[in-house]
Amino acid sequence: MLASAVLVLTAGCSSGGADGPAEGSGRTPSAPASSPAPSGSPGASSASAAPAKGSAKVAATLTEGLKSPWGLAELPDGDLLVSSRDEGTITRIDGESGKKTEIGAVPGVSPAGEGGLLGIALSPSYASDRQVYAYFTTDSDNRIARLLYDERKPAGQQLGAPDTVLRGIPKGSIHNGGRIAFGPDKMLYAGTGETGETGLAQDRASLGGKILRMTPDGEPAPGNPEPDSTVYSLGHRNVQGLAWDAEKRLWAAEFGQNTWDELNLVEPGGNYGWPETEGRGGGGGFKEPVAQWRTSEASPSGIAYAEGSIWMAGLRGERLWRLPLDGGKPVAEPQAFFREEYGRLRTVLAAGGDELWLLTSETDTRGTPEAGDDKLLRLQVS
Repeated sequence: MLASAVLVLTAGCSSGGADGPAEGSGRTPSAPASSPAPSGSPGASSASAAPAKGSAKVAATLTEGLKSPWGLAELPDGDLLVSSRDEGTITRIDGESGKKTEIGAVPGVSPAGEGGLLGIALSPSYASDRQVYAYFTTDSDNRIARLLYDERKPAGQQLGAPDTVLRGIPKGSIHNGGRIAFGPDKMLYAGTGETGETGLAQDRASLGGKILRMTPDGEPAPGNPEPDSTVYSLGHRNVQGLAWDAEKRLWAAEFGQNTWDELNLVEPGGNYGWPETEGRGGGGGFKEPVAQWRTSEASPSGIAYAEGSIWMAGLRGERLWRLPLDGGKPVAEPQAFFREEYGRLRTVLAAGGDELWLLTSETDTRGTPEAGDDKLLRLQVS
């Protein structure tokens, strides 16, 4: 069993939330406290498993000087959109030169704590409708809206009025979730947090502490566990990472509290245990994570799938994790890259083939910004 030789650290996160202050840059890195799931985890094997060992290198720093970057989406022409959590704006970055152009502000954003303008995603029909979806915090809730992006208008004025597709997601100073992504089924998925009110995660009537699945118009998606609900899975603490593998399986990264961060293989209607359990061994019919990390090693935000592996950005852990897969199962222990080289890492996005985009997160009030922060890096991985 792969987990048998894993070194488990005894130190956990002492704060109430795993998205806490970054560790000092001068610490001595410890051995990974990560552990993949037993071989009986769900998911059929693929024709060829990812190699046990991989690689990741920075091919280029595309741009610097980003302010509290959070969400990331790639346009059809290779340019990128980046949301600023605290500024409430979306910036376009030229995919070749790195030139930054603010396209506009999202009205109604009320940044505070971990809330603000969070995840963004392009409509599945973006080529014809030019709609950009955004998850953001308001004075009363977290919500998802779509905005028309009109490139013909002057810079700074290119976003239309928000058309809210889903409102009423609980908000808090912590644990607002915020990742949104369109799946292979062209449905919109959203990871939410329980705002520090742990009971919301098990409350089926609440949108907090869930993964939601909806149509592009915000209606419960066909095939959801409950036909009149957008809730796809429950028992989550704070989901900020969503990605699909080559077999269209949904993976999600989740912040733990003091002990274990999780990578979960998400099943419709699955209950992932929070607050009754954190990490593995909770019993009670809860779904077990495929992999888990000590909170000091990860505190995961965005994830992506590329070259047969899940890649996971770590905030407090200040590193990029690679988990090689054979179907829905790990084939080796996770590997860590860029440990303490770039600080806190917020978002990773597949760029096609062996390339990833990686956003740093040192200007989110919890990092220690240096010259050039924050950065958007282009990676080459295997």
